[in-house]
Amino acid sequence: MSTNIRPGSVADTGMGSTSRSGETRRGPRTDRGRGSSTVLRQILRDKMTLAAAILLCLVVAVAILAPLIAPHDPTQQVLGRRLRPPALFSGGDWTNPLGTDSLGRDFLSRLMYGARSTLLVSLGVVILGSLIGTTVGLIAGYRGGVTDTLVMRLIDLQMAFPGLLLILLVVSVAKPTRLTLVLLLSLMIWHVFARHVRAWTLSARSNVFVEAARMSGARTPRILVRHVLPNLASPLLTLVVLSLATIMLAESSLSFLGLGVQPPNTSWGLEINTGRQYIFDSWWLVVLPGLAISLTVLAVNVLGNWLRVVLDPQQSDKRFVGEQSTGAR
Repeated sequence: MSTNIRPGSVADTGMGSTSRSGETRRGPRTDRGRGSSTVLRQILRDKMTLAAAILLCLVVAVAILAPLIAPHDPTQQVLGRRLRPPALFSGGDWTNPLGTDSLGRDFLSRLMYGARSTLLVSLGVVILGSLIGTTVGLIAGYRGGVTDTLVMRLIDLQMAFPGLLLILLVVSVAKPTRLTLVLLLSLMIWHVFARHVRAWTLSARSNVFVEAARMSGARTPRILVRHVLPNLASPLLTLVVLSLATIMLAESSLSFLGLGVQPPNTSWGLEINTGRQYIFDSWWLVVLPGLAISLTVLAVNVLGNWLRVVLDPQQSDKRFVGEQSTGAR
């Protein structure tokens, strides 16, 4: 039986060498784009990606260190200082560098803690949704048959059901909390991972190294975890990063509608909802959290697109040819 393997395909990752006894041996992996020094050089060469990476690192650091670096308690109310503008504008001072909200709470501190909520919910959703979707996609793609048909019909059924209506139904019964939000958004996104992983698994299961492992007597869980899943790591990582941007927008939208993070906790979407009635007089209450959402989502998308190009050999080759042709001019 002959199997054609294209360079750069899922099978061409250095895992497909087979001994005469039928046992699969791990061959040497290529170093293209995988060494830390190579990745760092590529980031430094791409100024847009470098700026996105710096911004994301800054947002993550602020979210983690918010209890230590926030200048004020985000829930402390000073009604005598309500609706103070940022320090750089007339009427503001450096006691509250980004001004205060309608209850006199320091807005910089609330943005820092809002980053915590937004990132915590978004990362929780992506982790849980990717685990569920990847597991289901691996099983459906590898087993095929009735299992694959049932999974795909379940996915089609969920895609036909309005996600917002599901959230409204659940929130009307259960109190909206961070945990509830993570569970609901995970149920809305798992099928994205399941569909992609299923397609990749259908392509990978017919490759030489998978068939060699199957012929050597390896069990299905071992084949999926040791041979199929590692070869899906690159596209799966790209999908995770790009999904993070979508979930951040979804969380902000739900919090803006009052269906997400609830007071006294805060998030960027909730801050926009709270400040929208003061938008003409106190613009910073809406503009600053909106700007934080936009820049963070943009940075995640830029990083996700960069990962897609770097981790996909075909896209990387096209980019290399384009850079060479541009340099020749």
